[in-house]
Amino acid sequence: MKPSFTIGIEEEFQVVDPATRELRSHIAEIFAQGQEVLKGRMKPELHQPVVEIGTEICRDIHEARRDVTATRAYLARLARENGLRIAAAGTHPFSHWASVEITGGNPRYERLVEELQMVARANLIFGLHVHIGVEDREAQIRIMNQVAYFLPHVLTLAVNSPFWLGRDTGWMSYRCKVFDKFPRTNIPDTFTSWADYETFVNLLVKTNSIDNAKKIWWDVRPHPFF
Repeated sequence: MKPSFTIGIEEEFQVVDPATRELRSHIAEIFAQGQEVLKGRMKPELHQPVVEIGTEICRDIHEARRDVTATRAYLARLARENGLRIAAAGTHPFSHWASVEITGGNPRYERLVEELQMVARANLIFGLHVHIGVEDREAQIRIMNQVAYFLPHVLTLAVNSPFWLGRDTGWMSYRCKVFDKFPRTNIPDTFTSWADYETFVNLLVKTNSIDNAKKIWWDVRPHPFF
């Protein structure tokens, strides 16, 4: 089956105070207003000052760019109308994760904090996720194996987080060092087939390491449900 290579883009933005530039917990009005326009494409994240927006399923990169541009502009305007601002970077340069509230009422996030404790609470990072439509599972594995080689190159083009807790970390992407504390991150293993990958996932589930494949956070990975 020939992949459709449709594109979906999710972006996680910082909600900041316009005067102090500190992270600010988002207010319910932003999501109430945003959902009316974006119809489920705006989501809260684990930490309250994070807001995630996503595109529709786009046919090509040109359509995705138009969607991203319009959605970003809408989010920035919505935040401004509520006395807040939106910022984009892999980490906030000085806000301390311990002073940031966790989003309540979400079973997935509550279980994540229960399982990973301090590691989850300290994971105050912001990312951009690109979803590509590849309908054939075997093709997914072949593409994942090939793309893995380029992940360090992509990282060097995307670095935007040299600061953490008010300090210059000496790393151009300190975001990846924060995320390193999570299990099953970074460059994926190599698999010979979809069956090989399923065997790996099933072993993790059988040993109670994970409850489903969404607990695998490699930099490139097949989606378990789509």
